[in-house]
Amino acid sequence: MASELLKVSLTAGVTNSESVLINGVSGHTYTILSITFCETAGAAETFDLYIDNDGGGTDFEIYSDQALAANATFEHTSKFVIEGTDHLCAATASSANVDVVVSYLDQTL
Repeated sequence: MASELLKVSLTAGVTNSESVLINGVSGHTYTILSITFCETAGAAETFDLYIDNDGGGTDFEIYSDQALAANATFEHTSKFVIEGTDHLCAATASSANVDVVVSYLDQTL
């Protein structure tokens, strides 16, 4: 049975190692509605947001070295889709403390 569910992914403390924000599952389509990045350590930072195609290590950048001021919030509001086993990932350029909230629609056939 097909379904459409509004969901949220909460990831605290994104740092300079890859954080998987959405771990895609076969048979699902994910429509990303919004993403917020909030720097909580009081230090300016840069971050990458990317799709890891099929979780296989081939990354497609959405943001590369995007600036994020100290104690600031960055909001992405353009919609995009990931499918199946794709992963939505984020990482900062250095050791950091950035919280990420992703609102999305999870659709199955």
